[in-house]
Amino acid sequence: MTAVRCVLDARAELGECPVWSAAEEALYWVDILAPALHRLHPASGETRSWPMPEPIGSFALRVSSGAVVALKSGFHLLNFITGRLLPLAQPEATNPEVRFNDGKVSPDGRFFAGTMDESLSRPIGCLYRLDPDGSCHRVANGLIVSNGLAWSGDGRLLFHSDSKGQLIYAWDYDPHSGALANRRVVARPDEAVGRPDGGAFDQEGYYWSAGISAGVLNRWAPDGSLERRIELPVPHPTCPCFGGPDMKTLYVTSLRHGLAPEALAAHPLSGGIFALDVDVPGVPVARFRG
Repeated sequence: MTAVRCVLDARAELGECPVWSAAEEALYWVDILAPALHRLHPASGETRSWPMPEPIGSFALRVSSGAVVALKSGFHLLNFITGRLLPLAQPEATNPEVRFNDGKVSPDGRFFAGTMDESLSRPIGCLYRLDPDGSCHRVANGLIVSNGLAWSGDGRLLFHSDSKGQLIYAWDYDPHSGALANRRVVARPDEAVGRPDGGAFDQEGYYWSAGISAGVLNRWAPDGSLERRIELPVPHPTCPCFGGPDMKTLYVTSLRHGLAPEALAAHPLSGGIFALDVDVPGVPVARFRG
């Protein structure tokens, strides 16, 4: 494993949801609070941005073209050429106390995205499944901050976290129906270990989780034991994803929102995107089939 390096001094307020596009050799990611979807070509350093009219919790690249984005008001289709948004589903349109957060595409092409309590204290968040036909289904509730979605290599195991509940869950996943079953607690990371934020699976079945409260990346074994802990040069990493030509580069987003001046002085790269090379490739993330 190589040293952690900053690949983009993005100064994101709340960088999140990195997604690797193998076809473009590019990394997409969002800034939730300075709302925009961004793209970085690591080889050239070239960037592009699509501003959003409201907070963007997550997104997914589509099989056809463009993306589906989870904004505060709900799901929209984004045209990369025109920048226009087409409303698709608004399951929380009447609830101003929540917004969409982390999301990811299942191996069979469905987009899952969860909501979170804006006050970070009440279990009023839910997890939704957006099917390729545009239908939207609530599949879990009782969450404070839905986060950390990632599927195992065989597509039959979903990990999912509640950041403020400090829980990492596992679900059995049916790739034919998109149904979740048999939720169980895998780990209970506290503040010192690293409250679980975004996550990603590697090909050995280990789950990499951004420990947002501890400035670390944690690699969790299938049995819930902590196999590895990597210190990062920022106090609040938010989400990892695998990328690169061999899927052995781990990219990690971070935040700078809410940091005091002295903390920013000590960690000037907060809000940047970081990378490190690992020896086990990651599980590729599928594209939304809608």
